[in-house]
Amino acid sequence: MTTLETRFVVDVVSDMQRLDNAVVDVERSIRQFAVLRNDRVASLSDNAIDQFAVAADNLCQALSVPTTCTRLSEQLNQLAEYRAIEDQLLLNAYLASVGDSVDQLRDDVEAAITERVKVQQDDLNAMQAKQAWSTAMLVSVSLLLILMGSQLIVNPVNNLKKIIRIMAHSDGQLPPLSRQAPKELIDVEKDLHWLYDRLQQLEHIRTALLRHAAHELKTPLASIKEGCSLLSENVVGELNNGQREVLSLLTASTQRLNTLVEKLLDYNLLLQQAQPKMVQSDVGKLVSACLEDYALAIQDREVEVKITASEVRIDEELFRRILDNLVSNAVAHGAVGRPINISLYNENDNLVLDVANRGKRIAPESVHTLFEPFIRGTEPRNDNVIGTGLGLSIVADCARLMHGDVRVVDVDYADVCFRVTIGQQEK
Repeated sequence: MTTLETRFVVDVVSDMQRLDNAVVDVERSIRQFAVLRNDRVASLSDNAIDQFAVAADNLCQALSVPTTCTRLSEQLNQLAEYRAIEDQLLLNAYLASVGDSVDQLRDDVEAAITERVKVQQDDLNAMQAKQAWSTAMLVSVSLLLILMGSQLIVNPVNNLKKIIRIMAHSDGQLPPLSRQAPKELIDVEKDLHWLYDRLQQLEHIRTALLRHAAHELKTPLASIKEGCSLLSENVVGELNNGQREVLSLLTASTQRLNTLVEKLLDYNLLLQQAQPKMVQSDVGKLVSACLEDYALAIQDREVEVKITASEVRIDEELFRRILDNLVSNAVAHGAVGRPINISLYNENDNLVLDVANRGKRIAPESVHTLFEPFIRGTEPRNDNVIGTGLGLSIVADCARLMHGDVRVVDVDYADVCFRVTIGQQEK
Protein backbone atom coordinates (compact mmCIF):
# COMPACT_ATOMS: atom_id res chain seq x y z
CA MET A 1 0.00 0.00 0.00
CA THR A 2 2.79 2.42 0.84
CA THR A 3 4.51 1.66 -2.45
CA LEU A 4 1.35 2.33 -4.49
CA GLU A 5 0.55 5.55 -2.67
CA THR A 6 4.10 6.81 -2.99
CA ARG A 7 4.10 6.02 -6.72
CA PHE A 8 0.79 7.91 -7.11
CA VAL A 9 2.15 11.00 -5.36
CA VAL A 10 5.35 10.97 -7.41
CA ASP A 11 3.41 10.59 -10.69
CA VAL A 12 0.92 13.34 -9.84
CA VAL A 13 3.61 15.78 -8.72
CA SER A 14 5.63 15.04 -11.86
CA ASP A 15 2.56 15.66 -14.09
CA MET A 16 1.87 18.90 -12.22
CA GLN A 17 5.44 20.05 -12.76
CA ARG A 18 5.14 19.28 -16.49
CA LEU A 19 1.83 21.16 -16.61
CA ASP A 20 3.40 24.19 -14.94
CA ASN A 21 6.27 24.16 -17.44
CA ALA A 22 3.84 23.67 -20.34
CA VAL A 23 1.61 26.62 -19.34
CA VAL A 24 4.67 28.87 -19.18
CA ASP A 25 5.75 27.71 -22.65
CA VAL A 26 2.23 28.25 -24.03
CA GLU A 27 1.98 31.80 -22.68
CA ARG A 28 5.44 32.76 -23.90
CA SER A 29 5.03 31.34 -27.41
CA ILE A 30 1.54 32.83 -27.91
CA ARG A 31 2.69 36.26 -26.78
CA GLN A 32 5.66 35.97 -29.15
CA PHE A 33 3.28 35.09 -31.99
CA ALA A 34 1.09 38.09 -31.12
CA VAL A 35 4.15 40.26 -31.69
CA LEU A 36 5.96 38.52 -34.56
CA ARG A 37 3.08 36.84 -36.44
CA ASN A 38 5.15 34.26 -38.32
CA ASP A 39 4.71 30.57 -38.97
CA ARG A 40 7.75 29.43 -37.01
CA VAL A 41 6.48 30.97 -33.77
CA ALA A 42 3.01 29.60 -34.57
CA SER A 43 4.51 26.10 -34.85
CA LEU A 44 6.19 26.50 -31.46
CA SER A 45 2.90 27.71 -29.99
CA ASP A 46 0.99 24.72 -31.40
CA ASN A 47 3.61 22.35 -30.02
CA ALA A 48 3.43 24.01 -26.58
CA ILE A 49 -0.38 23.78 -26.62
CA ASP A 50 -0.18 20.04 -27.51
CA GLN A 51 2.28 19.36 -24.66
CA PHE A 52 0.05 21.31 -22.30
CA ALA A 53 -2.97 19.25 -23.41
CA VAL A 54 -1.11 15.98 -22.90
CA ALA A 55 0.07 17.02 -19.40
CA ALA A 56 -3.42 18.21 -18.47
CA ASP A 57 -5.01 14.99 -19.76
CA ASN A 58 -2.58 12.82 -17.73
CA LEU A 59 -3.26 14.83 -14.63
CA CYS A 60 -7.02 14.74 -15.07
CA GLN A 61 -6.92 10.96 -15.52
CA ALA A 62 -5.08 10.62 -12.22
CA LEU A 63 -7.42 12.99 -10.36
CA SER A 64 -11.19 12.89 -9.91
CA VAL A 65 -11.82 16.62 -10.60
CA PRO A 66 -14.16 16.70 -13.66
CA THR A 67 -15.21 20.32 -13.14
CA THR A 68 -11.74 21.78 -13.26
CA CYS A 69 -10.67 19.49 -16.10
CA THR A 70 -13.75 20.37 -18.22
CA ARG A 71 -13.22 24.09 -17.72
CA LEU A 72 -9.52 23.77 -18.53
CA SER A 73 -10.36 21.81 -21.69
CA GLU A 74 -12.78 24.51 -22.84
CA GLN A 75 -10.21 27.24 -22.11
CA LEU A 76 -7.57 25.32 -23.99
CA ASN A 77 -9.90 25.05 -27.02
CA GLN A 78 -10.44 28.81 -26.92
CA LEU A 79 -6.71 29.42 -26.63
CA ALA A 80 -6.08 27.16 -29.63
CA GLU A 81 -7.68 29.87 -31.83
CA TYR A 82 -4.93 32.33 -30.91
CA ARG A 83 -4.20 33.10 -34.58
CA ALA A 84 -7.58 34.73 -35.00
CA ILE A 85 -7.40 36.78 -31.82
CA GLU A 86 -6.46 40.35 -32.57
CA ASP A 87 -7.54 41.89 -29.29
CA GLN A 88 -4.68 41.86 -26.81
CA LEU A 89 -7.00 42.23 -23.84
CA LEU A 90 -9.00 39.19 -24.90
CA LEU A 91 -5.80 37.17 -25.30
CA ASN A 92 -4.66 38.24 -21.86
CA ALA A 93 -8.03 37.19 -20.47
CA TYR A 94 -7.73 33.72 -22.08
CA LEU A 95 -4.20 33.25 -20.73
CA ALA A 96 -5.23 34.45 -17.29
CA SER A 97 -8.18 32.05 -17.16
CA VAL A 98 -5.89 29.16 -18.17
CA GLY A 99 -3.47 30.18 -15.40
CA ASP A 100 -6.34 30.27 -12.87
CA SER A 101 -7.44 26.79 -13.94
CA VAL A 102 -3.86 25.53 -13.54
CA ASP A 103 -3.74 27.03 -10.04
CA GLN A 104 -7.04 25.38 -9.22
CA LEU A 105 -5.69 22.10 -10.55
CA ARG A 106 -2.64 22.53 -8.35
CA ASP A 107 -4.89 22.98 -5.33
CA ASP A 108 -6.80 19.88 -6.38
CA VAL A 109 -3.51 17.94 -6.55
CA GLU A 110 -2.59 19.02 -3.03
CA ALA A 111 -6.06 18.13 -1.76
CA ALA A 112 -5.91 14.73 -3.46
CA ILE A 113 -2.49 14.00 -1.95
CA THR A 114 -3.69 15.09 1.49
CA GLU A 115 -6.76 12.90 1.17
CA ARG A 116 -4.74 9.89 0.07
CA VAL A 117 -2.33 10.38 3.00
CA LYS A 118 -5.27 10.62 5.40
CA VAL A 119 -6.82 7.47 3.97
CA GLN A 120 -3.48 5.69 4.28
CA GLN A 121 -3.14 6.84 7.90
CA ASP A 122 -6.68 5.69 8.68
CA ASP A 123 -5.97 2.31 7.09
CA LEU A 124 -2.78 2.05 9.11
CA ASN A 125 -4.59 2.90 12.35
CA ALA A 126 -7.29 0.34 11.57
CA MET A 127 -4.61 -2.24 10.79
CA GLN A 128 -2.81 -1.46 14.05
CA ALA A 129 -6.07 -1.79 15.99
CA LYS A 130 -6.78 -5.11 14.29
CA GLN A 131 -3.24 -6.23 15.01
CA ALA A 132 -3.66 -5.23 18.67
CA TRP A 133 -6.90 -7.19 18.97
CA SER A 134 -5.32 -10.16 17.19
CA THR A 135 -2.32 -10.00 19.53
CA ALA A 136 -4.57 -9.76 22.60
CA MET A 137 -6.62 -12.70 21.38
CA LEU A 138 -3.49 -14.71 20.60
CA VAL A 139 -2.03 -13.97 24.04
CA SER A 140 -5.32 -14.92 25.72
CA VAL A 141 -5.60 -18.17 23.79
CA SER A 142 -1.92 -18.91 24.45
CA LEU A 143 -2.37 -18.33 28.20
CA LEU A 144 -5.45 -20.53 28.20
CA LEU A 145 -3.58 -23.29 26.37
CA ILE A 146 -0.63 -22.91 28.75
CA LEU A 147 -2.95 -23.24 31.76
CA MET A 148 -4.64 -26.28 30.25
CA GLY A 149 -1.32 -27.83 29.31
CA SER A 150 0.18 -27.11 32.73
CA GLN A 151 -2.81 -28.74 34.41
CA LEU A 152 -2.38 -31.78 32.18
CA ILE A 153 1.20 -31.99 33.48
CA VAL A 154 0.83 -30.75 37.07
CA ASN A 155 -1.97 -33.14 38.02
CA PRO A 156 -0.12 -36.33 37.00
CA VAL A 157 3.11 -34.97 38.51
CA ASN A 158 1.30 -34.41 41.82
CA ASN A 159 -0.05 -37.91 41.43
CA LEU A 160 3.50 -39.21 40.99
CA LYS A 161 4.65 -37.33 44.11
CA LYS A 162 1.76 -38.79 46.07
CA ILE A 163 2.59 -42.30 44.86
CA ILE A 164 6.27 -41.89 45.80
CA ARG A 165 5.29 -40.55 49.24
CA ILE A 166 2.96 -43.49 49.85
CA MET A 167 5.66 -45.93 48.73
CA ALA A 168 8.25 -44.26 50.99
CA HIS A 169 6.04 -44.40 54.09
CA SER A 170 4.07 -47.57 53.20
CA ASP A 171 0.94 -45.69 54.17
CA GLY A 172 -2.38 -45.78 52.34
CA GLN A 173 -3.57 -46.92 48.96
CA LEU A 174 -2.18 -45.68 45.66
CA PRO A 175 -4.36 -43.17 43.76
CA PRO A 176 -5.90 -44.36 40.48
CA LEU A 177 -4.05 -43.84 37.22
CA SER A 178 -4.43 -40.45 35.56
CA ARG A 179 -6.78 -40.44 32.59
CA GLN A 180 -5.76 -37.16 30.96
CA ALA A 181 -2.00 -36.69 30.91
CA PRO A 182 0.97 -37.04 28.56
CA LYS A 183 1.54 -40.65 27.61
CA GLU A 184 5.03 -40.65 29.13
CA LEU A 185 3.74 -39.59 32.57
CA ILE A 186 1.00 -42.21 32.47
CA ASP A 187 3.66 -44.82 31.65
CA VAL A 188 5.70 -43.67 34.68
CA GLU A 189 2.59 -43.98 36.87
CA LYS A 190 2.02 -47.52 35.59
CA ASP A 191 5.65 -48.41 36.35
CA LEU A 192 5.33 -47.00 39.89
CA HIS A 193 2.12 -48.98 40.46
CA TRP A 194 3.91 -52.11 39.29
CA LEU A 195 6.89 -51.32 41.53
CA TYR A 196 4.58 -50.75 44.52
CA ASP A 197 2.91 -54.11 43.97
CA ARG A 198 6.31 -55.76 43.65
CA LEU A 199 7.53 -54.14 46.87
CA GLN A 200 4.40 -55.28 48.64
CA GLN A 201 5.08 -58.84 47.50
CA LEU A 202 8.70 -58.63 48.68
CA GLU A 203 7.57 -57.15 51.99
CA HIS A 204 5.19 -60.06 52.56
CA ILE A 205 7.96 -62.52 51.68
CA ARG A 206 10.41 -60.77 54.01
CA THR A 207 7.91 -60.66 56.87
CA ALA A 208 7.08 -64.33 56.42
CA LEU A 209 10.79 -65.22 56.34
CA LEU A 210 11.50 -63.34 59.54
CA ARG A 211 8.45 -64.81 61.23
CA HIS A 212 9.52 -68.35 60.36
CA ALA A 213 13.14 -67.59 61.30
CA ALA A 214 12.09 -66.25 64.70
CA HIS A 215 9.95 -69.33 65.28
CA GLU A 216 12.68 -71.73 64.24
CA LEU A 217 15.28 -70.01 66.44
CA LYS A 218 13.17 -70.52 69.52
CA THR A 219 13.51 -74.32 69.36
CA PRO A 220 17.32 -74.56 69.85
CA LEU A 221 17.16 -71.56 72.19
CA ALA A 222 14.71 -73.41 74.41
CA SER A 223 17.13 -76.35 74.57
CA ILE A 224 19.97 -74.04 75.58
CA LYS A 225 17.82 -72.44 78.29
CA GLU A 226 16.80 -75.86 79.59
CA GLY A 227 20.45 -76.93 79.70
CA CYS A 228 21.41 -73.81 81.62
CA SER A 229 18.54 -74.45 84.02
CA LEU A 230 19.70 -78.03 84.64
CA LEU A 231 23.26 -76.87 85.28
CA SER A 232 22.15 -74.12 87.66
CA GLU A 233 20.06 -76.64 89.67
CA ASN A 234 23.11 -78.93 90.02
CA VAL A 235 21.25 -81.77 88.32
CA VAL A 236 24.47 -83.02 86.71
CA GLY A 237 26.65 -82.29 89.71
CA GLU A 238 27.91 -79.52 91.94
CA LEU A 239 29.53 -76.56 90.09
CA ASN A 240 32.50 -74.64 91.38
CA ASN A 241 32.62 -70.85 91.54
CA GLY A 242 34.28 -70.41 88.13
CA GLN A 243 31.73 -72.65 86.48
CA ARG A 244 28.88 -70.79 88.17
CA GLU A 245 30.25 -67.47 86.88
CA VAL A 246 30.46 -68.83 83.35
CA LEU A 247 26.94 -70.27 83.72
CA SER A 248 25.58 -66.92 84.87
CA LEU A 249 27.09 -65.20 81.84
CA LEU A 250 25.73 -67.93 79.58
CA THR A 251 22.28 -67.61 81.15
CA ALA A 252 22.29 -63.82 80.73
CA SER A 253 23.34 -64.13 77.09
CA THR A 254 20.61 -66.74 76.53
CA GLN A 255 18.00 -64.42 77.99
CA ARG A 256 19.21 -61.55 75.80
CA LEU A 257 19.16 -63.83 72.75
CA ASN A 258 15.58 -64.77 73.59
CA THR A 259 14.68 -61.06 73.77
CA LEU A 260 16.36 -60.42 70.43
CA VAL A 261 14.45 -63.26 68.79
CA GLU A 262 11.18 -61.88 70.13
CA LYS A 263 12.06 -58.41 68.85
CA LEU A 264 13.33 -59.62 65.49
CA LEU A 265 10.20 -58.58 63.61
CA ASP A 266 9.87 -55.29 65.50
CA TYR A 267 13.53 -54.47 64.95
CA ASN A 268 13.34 -55.19 61.23
CA LEU A 269 10.27 -52.96 61.00
CA LEU A 270 12.21 -50.29 62.90
CA LEU A 271 15.06 -50.37 60.43
CA GLN A 272 12.69 -50.13 57.48
CA GLN A 273 10.39 -47.27 58.36
CA ALA A 274 10.98 -45.87 61.70
CA GLN A 275 11.35 -42.60 63.38
CA PRO A 276 13.93 -43.07 66.14
CA LYS A 277 12.92 -42.25 69.73
CA MET A 278 15.63 -39.76 70.61
CA VAL A 279 15.87 -39.32 74.41
CA GLN A 280 18.45 -38.11 76.91
CA SER A 281 20.46 -41.17 77.88
CA ASP A 282 23.43 -42.24 79.95
CA VAL A 283 25.80 -43.76 77.40
CA GLY A 284 28.07 -45.02 80.19
CA LYS A 285 25.43 -47.49 81.34
CA LEU A 286 24.84 -48.69 77.78
CA VAL A 287 28.57 -49.30 77.28
CA SER A 288 28.85 -51.13 80.61
CA ALA A 289 25.86 -53.35 79.81
CA CYS A 290 27.33 -54.18 76.40
CA LEU A 291 30.73 -55.12 77.88
CA GLU A 292 29.05 -57.34 80.48
CA ASP A 293 27.33 -59.29 77.73
CA TYR A 294 30.69 -59.78 75.96
CA ALA A 295 32.62 -60.57 79.17
CA LEU A 296 33.52 -64.10 78.07
CA ALA A 297 34.74 -62.99 74.64
CA ILE A 298 36.92 -60.18 75.99
CA GLN A 299 38.10 -61.77 79.24
CA ASP A 300 41.71 -61.99 77.96
CA ARG A 301 41.71 -58.44 76.52
CA GLU A 302 41.99 -54.99 78.00
CA VAL A 303 39.13 -52.70 77.03
CA GLU A 304 39.88 -49.00 77.43
CA VAL A 305 36.72 -46.92 77.74
CA LYS A 306 36.89 -43.14 77.63
CA ILE A 307 33.64 -41.21 77.89
CA THR A 308 33.65 -37.40 77.90
CA ALA A 309 30.19 -36.82 76.44
CA SER A 310 27.78 -35.40 79.02
CA GLU A 311 24.17 -35.10 77.90
CA VAL A 312 23.45 -37.05 74.74
CA ARG A 313 20.26 -37.61 72.72
CA ILE A 314 20.09 -41.08 71.21
CA ASP A 315 17.71 -43.94 70.54
CA GLU A 316 18.90 -46.44 73.16
CA GLU A 317 17.85 -49.53 71.18
CA LEU A 318 19.60 -48.38 68.01
CA PHE A 319 22.69 -47.18 69.89
CA ARG A 320 22.95 -50.51 71.72
CA ARG A 321 22.81 -52.29 68.36
CA ILE A 322 25.69 -50.15 67.15
CA LEU A 323 27.73 -50.96 70.25
CA ASP A 324 26.99 -54.70 70.04
CA ASN A 325 28.05 -55.00 66.41
CA LEU A 326 31.16 -52.82 66.66
CA VAL A 327 32.41 -54.54 69.84
CA SER A 328 31.66 -57.96 68.31
CA ASN A 329 33.54 -56.92 65.18
CA ALA A 330 36.53 -55.71 67.22
CA VAL A 331 36.63 -58.98 69.18
CA ALA A 332 36.27 -61.14 66.05
CA HIS A 333 38.86 -59.33 63.90
CA GLY A 334 41.19 -57.69 66.43
CA ALA A 335 44.52 -59.17 67.40
CA VAL A 336 44.25 -61.66 70.28
CA GLY A 337 45.46 -60.22 73.60
CA ARG A 338 45.57 -56.66 72.29
CA PRO A 339 43.43 -53.87 73.77
CA ILE A 340 40.18 -52.48 72.37
CA ASN A 341 39.50 -48.73 72.68
CA ILE A 342 36.01 -47.27 73.07
CA SER A 343 35.69 -43.47 73.07
CA LEU A 344 32.59 -41.30 73.34
CA TYR A 345 32.84 -37.52 73.01
CA ASN A 346 31.03 -34.46 71.61
CA GLU A 347 32.27 -32.70 68.50
CA ASN A 348 30.52 -29.92 66.54
CA ASP A 349 27.06 -30.62 68.01
CA ASN A 350 27.49 -34.33 67.27
CA LEU A 351 28.01 -37.37 69.44
CA VAL A 352 31.04 -39.35 68.22
CA LEU A 353 31.66 -43.02 69.02
CA ASP A 354 35.07 -44.53 68.19
CA VAL A 355 35.64 -48.28 68.48
CA ALA A 356 39.24 -49.19 67.65
CA ASN A 357 41.28 -52.41 67.74
CA ARG A 358 44.71 -53.64 66.79
CA GLY A 359 45.21 -56.10 63.99
CA LYS A 360 45.46 -56.19 60.23
CA ARG A 361 44.42 -52.95 58.55
CA ILE A 362 41.44 -52.88 56.18
CA ALA A 363 42.43 -52.73 52.51
CA PRO A 364 41.48 -49.34 50.94
CA GLU A 365 39.66 -51.05 48.07
CA SER A 366 37.37 -52.86 50.55
CA VAL A 367 36.29 -49.76 52.49
CA HIS A 368 33.58 -48.63 50.02
CA THR A 369 31.76 -52.01 50.25
CA LEU A 370 32.35 -52.57 53.95
CA PHE A 371 28.90 -51.36 55.05
CA GLU A 372 26.88 -53.18 52.41
CA PRO A 373 24.79 -56.16 53.58
CA PHE A 374 26.09 -59.70 53.11
CA ILE A 375 29.63 -58.50 52.40
CA ARG A 376 32.04 -60.44 54.58
CA GLY A 377 35.71 -59.71 55.08
CA THR A 378 38.33 -62.08 53.76
CA GLU A 379 40.35 -62.17 56.99
CA PRO A 380 39.73 -65.12 59.33
CA ARG A 381 37.82 -64.48 62.57
CA ASN A 382 39.16 -65.13 66.08
CA ASP A 383 36.04 -67.08 67.03
CA ASN A 384 34.24 -70.08 65.58
CA VAL A 385 31.24 -68.10 64.42
CA ILE A 386 30.64 -67.82 60.69
CA GLY A 387 29.78 -64.19 59.94
CA THR A 388 26.76 -63.23 57.85
CA GLY A 389 28.10 -59.89 56.64
CA LEU A 390 25.21 -57.99 58.23
CA GLY A 391 26.85 -56.47 61.32
CA LEU A 392 28.40 -53.37 59.79
CA SER A 393 25.38 -52.79 57.51
CA ILE A 394 23.18 -52.79 60.63
CA VAL A 395 25.54 -50.23 62.20
CA ALA A 396 25.19 -48.03 59.12
CA ASP A 397 21.37 -48.36 59.13
CA CYS A 398 21.09 -47.52 62.83
CA ALA A 399 23.38 -44.50 62.47
CA ARG A 400 21.40 -43.28 59.46
CA LEU A 401 18.12 -43.51 61.37
CA MET A 402 19.63 -41.28 64.07
CA HIS A 403 20.68 -38.74 61.42
CA GLY A 404 24.30 -39.83 61.50
CA ASP A 405 26.80 -41.96 59.64
CA VAL A 406 29.66 -44.42 60.12
CA ARG A 407 33.04 -44.55 58.44
CA VAL A 408 36.53 -46.00 58.81
CA VAL A 409 39.10 -43.45 60.03
CA ASP A 410 42.84 -43.49 60.61
CA VAL A 411 44.04 -43.03 64.21
CA ASP A 412 47.54 -43.14 65.65
CA TYR A 413 46.71 -45.49 68.55
CA ALA A 414 45.10 -48.39 66.64
CA ASP A 415 45.16 -50.17 63.31
CA VAL A 416 41.39 -50.13 62.66
CA CYS A 417 38.91 -47.55 63.93
CA PHE A 418 35.19 -47.26 63.18
CA ARG A 419 33.74 -43.80 63.88
CA VAL A 420 30.00 -43.30 64.29
CA THR A 421 28.67 -39.74 64.25
CA ILE A 422 25.15 -39.05 65.62
CA GLY A 423 23.55 -35.63 65.26
CA GLN A 424 22.43 -34.01 68.52
CA GLN A 425 20.27 -31.25 67.07
CA GLU A 426 16.53 -31.83 66.88
CA LYS A 427 15.33 -32.61 63.34
